[in-house]
Amino acid sequence: MKRIFLIFFVILSLLGNSLNAQSRRVTGTVTNLDDGSTIPGVQVLVKGTTVGTVTDLNGRYELNVPQNAILVFSFIGLKTVEVEVGQRSIVDVAMATDAAMLDEIVVVGYGTRLKSELTGSISQVRAADIANVTQPSFESALQGRASGVFVQGGSGKLGQAIKVRVRGTSSISAGSQPLYVVDGIPINTQNIGTGGNEPTNPLADLNPSDIETIQVLKDASAAAIYGARAANGVVLITTKRGREGRTNFSFTSQLGYSQPAQKVGFLNRQQYLSLVEEGWNNVIDLYGNDAYSWLGLDADDGDTWKDALDIFFPYWRDPDNPDDMTKGPDESWEDRALRNGFAQQYDLTASGGNDKTRFYTSLSWANQEAVVIGNDFDRITGRFNLDHKASDIVSFGIGLNPLRSRSFRVANDNAFATPLQMIALSPLDPAFIPGTDELNRDTQYENGLIPAKYNTFDATVYRNIGNVYGNLNILSGLSFRTEIGFDQTNQKEKGYWGRLTNDGGPYGSAEERTVLLQNYTFNNYFTYNNVFADILDLNLVAGTSYEEGYLETQFNGAENFPSDRFRRISSGAEPSSMSGSGTSFAFLSYFVRSNLKLYDRYLFTLSGRYDGSSRFGKNMRFGVFPAASAAWILTNESFLANNNILSFLKLRGSWGVTGNAEIGNFASRGLYGASNYAGFSGLVPISLPSEDLKWETTTQTNIGIDFGFLNNRVTGEIDYYIKKTEDLLLNVNLPATSGFTAITKNIGNLENKGWEFMINTSNIDQVLKWNTSFNISFNKNKVTNLNGQIIRTDIWRAMENEPIGIFWMPLYAGVDPDNGDALFYKDASRTETTNILSQAEHQKAGDPNPDFIGGLTNTFRYKDFDLSFMFQFVYGNEIFNRGRQWQADGLSWFDNQTIEFYENYWKEPGDKSKYPQPRFLEGNGYGVSSMLIFDGSYMRLKDVTIGYTIRLPQVGVSSLRIFAKGLNLLTWTKYPGWDPEANFVGTGPSAQTFNLQQGFDFYTTPQPRTITFGLQLGF
Repeated sequence: MKRIFLIFFVILSLLGNSLNAQSRRVTGTVTNLDDGSTIPGVQVLVKGTTVGTVTDLNGRYELNVPQNAILVFSFIGLKTVEVEVGQRSIVDVAMATDAAMLDEIVVVGYGTRLKSELTGSISQVRAADIANVTQPSFESALQGRASGVFVQGGSGKLGQAIKVRVRGTSSISAGSQPLYVVDGIPINTQNIGTGGNEPTNPLADLNPSDIETIQVLKDASAAAIYGARAANGVVLITTKRGREGRTNFSFTSQLGYSQPAQKVGFLNRQQYLSLVEEGWNNVIDLYGNDAYSWLGLDADDGDTWKDALDIFFPYWRDPDNPDDMTKGPDESWEDRALRNGFAQQYDLTASGGNDKTRFYTSLSWANQEAVVIGNDFDRITGRFNLDHKASDIVSFGIGLNPLRSRSFRVANDNAFATPLQMIALSPLDPAFIPGTDELNRDTQYENGLIPAKYNTFDATVYRNIGNVYGNLNILSGLSFRTEIGFDQTNQKEKGYWGRLTNDGGPYGSAEERTVLLQNYTFNNYFTYNNVFADILDLNLVAGTSYEEGYLETQFNGAENFPSDRFRRISSGAEPSSMSGSGTSFAFLSYFVRSNLKLYDRYLFTLSGRYDGSSRFGKNMRFGVFPAASAAWILTNESFLANNNILSFLKLRGSWGVTGNAEIGNFASRGLYGASNYAGFSGLVPISLPSEDLKWETTTQTNIGIDFGFLNNRVTGEIDYYIKKTEDLLLNVNLPATSGFTAITKNIGNLENKGWEFMINTSNIDQVLKWNTSFNISFNKNKVTNLNGQIIRTDIWRAMENEPIGIFWMPLYAGVDPDNGDALFYKDASRTETTNILSQAEHQKAGDPNPDFIGGLTNTFRYKDFDLSFMFQFVYGNEIFNRGRQWQADGLSWFDNQTIEFYENYWKEPGDKSKYPQPRFLEGNGYGVSSMLIFDGSYMRLKDVTIGYTIRLPQVGVSSLRIFAKGLNLLTWTKYPGWDPEANFVGTGPSAQTFNLQQGFDFYTTPQPRTITFGLQLGF
């Protein structure tokens, strides 16, 4: 027996030695190239064999491989990787997302679908596109990346409102911003700040690093499941959640440095004096030596322009050399108002789980200084997402996003206290009294450094956004989900205006305002999925949604403070004002959607939503919003089978109706308010009832093509759409003699139609990888019916057969080459001209709506190096630069002039110049005209990112990435202002102001040019 065992072990030993000579053990870890997290469930095969394994929960694998083996790593949604083992015993692999893959999962309303099975039009932005964004709000990531979505920053101020339009502006007096939904819950995006400042952006409270994907639902088929809220498009935001596997940690540190993307350039001392002298002489030549008698000056008495300056500028001469014009103050107020900014952000995340419980947590702190003085922003956010599977029947989860943000704002965004309006000051006005460190208070306009020092206006927000959900698997294919979502905000604003400032002098004033906002959403819906005989794939969703919102404000003010060191209203001797308000709304909805797929090629979607809102008249409170769409996947037909060129081809079409309810909560009601007179209180009517007020509806038709070539190395989408909005929620003017100024009614129609093109290419897919994405969108807007009315907001108009928000003013006809007069067209015939602005007829002078928008992104990866850059462009829009009314008026007053004006004004007979002859303190064409309208087209190098990743799994570091990012590095434009991306809406704007008042530049802070350096550690 012993001999038998001995022979057995000898044979086994020989066999083992033989096997060892033919194969060996290889181990390794598979990670995600984007974030360094490990990936469980990756299939690992020896190429050409069936020998293989899958990675465990920690992303690790072990495998016996033969000599000269090639390992193939594959996973759904990631690019397949092939690696030669060579002599290595450890083979670690990082897998990249397959950007060209058409079967990725896309989030839609109340569910998900495969991208290849979509029948509607959806644009998607992924986590990698918004990663490491040092700007306060994530919407900038949509610029140039999402076709059909026009994103325009209000200014370079931090936390300011951002304008987003999905396929054009769809309303005149109602809101036109899209609906934002975070993890299935609508959130507040409306400005709740004081009316004394420009509107803020509540979306700046969200941490972009927590976002996994952003889907923009553009056509009615995709958006109609949200019914009355979807006329302006829907933005679905999905936050990151945990995955099965070991706990992965990630730490990201970023430091950024900013400067204004562009400076305009204004006159220095010598240029300013030269222009004053020339302007003085021009006026004397025209009107005689007593032209300045209103100043007590007469050239016959020897008075000169220097005497005029003595009246207004007490420090303009050098006291030691008063006759030496080369000496004296030479202030650069543009440099005083703008500065180099700084940004820092730190993010720590942990995620992981098992087959029962998954979690994602994060903590982030961000701090930024704007490029304009007095404006800073900081934010602390946390996130906790937990998903637990209690059994095969019951699962539940929770998502919490507590945060605190603080915005340090300029004291008043529409006064000379606004820092950038300092540039109106002459270089002859010094910032400090010469020879001292005391701020100069004797400037022509307020020295902006004084309110910057003594005024403050801060807004602190405590907010929590979250949801709790439960899933019940009732039967095979049938499930029920219930979820409660909330968005709670406590905002405290505190302002103080110092005793030395124009706004607060002489005794100081303060205000405090508190805002409580509470939004609750309760969703309940069933989902049914089943496949019948491998022919019909059916998905049904049906449920209800209830949303309720409440907003309460309290305002208190005080005056007469003992010192600027005491800034709380309790320190003021005299209460100046006190007010409060409360408002609420509710929505009740029922929705249903069915998705059918026949023979893997014919796709149909039907949806409907029945919405009721407290905002509408009691007779028209509910509305029905249906949608239908269909698609045909031609490449699944037999006649296109085994096609080596055409990888994917889908035709789709949709039709549907969506609604708009973004009006005041009580626009349909006849309201009374409390008032007092002579010590007695009473009630007064404040609005008229509109009991038949109903939904503004938008009917949209969309035809699209999705395609892929060469094994999806080239993919793309083409869409054509027509959006027709009817029953506009319009603020109709009333005669003031009625006791009311306006009432909201359903009057009018408008239309948007256009084309969208998107193409993605995998240009090189070897060791060097190069991918390109390009999109371009064309949209035409037209108001088709207003019952003959014209809706006005200052110089902007909405009128029939014209785009919304056209400029309406006299047309500038250029400069008379004989005498330098500014000329204007007398009437629309453009034949007769006049040099008197008041004699010129007001007419259409421009259009702020762009002809097309788009972006181009290129991404390169070579081994562990990555590089990407993105160009964003806007073409065909025009900008009204109201500041130029004083910055390029030839010194009608003392405002400093631009270098561009100085180099292009009329000087002598025969000149063909851009600007008229300067006339000191008289003006020449001064006023609002199309002289102030400029081409706002631009192309911008929006984003450049370069990084290098090191992987050290042997010491527990899954990835160490060092990167640098540049934002707004270069801008190509003919626009002479600070920035063509300008959208000033003023203080306390209404929805109508937002819609009409487009392309407005009024001392608007430019976008920052930012360079960020960062480090991302995964372990």
